[in-house]
Amino acid sequence: MATWTLHTEFKFDAAHFIEGYDGKCGRMHGHTYKVHIAAKSHKLNPSKYLKSPDMVCDFKELKWAAADGKKGGFDHAVLNETIPVATTAERIAEYIHKETKKRIPADIDLRVTVWETESSWVEYTDQDV
Repeated sequence: MATWTLHTEFKFDAAHFIEGYDGKCGRMHGHTYKVHIAAKSHKLNPSKYLKSPDMVCDFKELKWAAADGKKGGFDHAVLNETIPVATTAERIAEYIHKETKKRIPADIDLRVTVWETESSWVEYTDQDV
């Protein structure tokens, strides 16, 4: 079966604190987050930018979280004021996944990896791996 897997990476700078955390992560601090998104599909699709079915999905739709916080993304935002979930790396990855799924065709398998530091990251998918 034909399979395409689209990959993209982006970074954003944001502040956050983990509410209820007993330690320094419970205080406001910032990170340069790195995000990798893999979008896997067995067919090509149109998008709102290209009417013919010639792409898995549009890179623009995968990179929405890289936009400025005042434009709906996370860059230079306070994540606690931006997303309705705890701001752990796990919940950030899950939130990016769920919001991205709303922007792309339903039959695409998505995997989101979020690095909070160079040596600490989490991967999220809604598929049984």
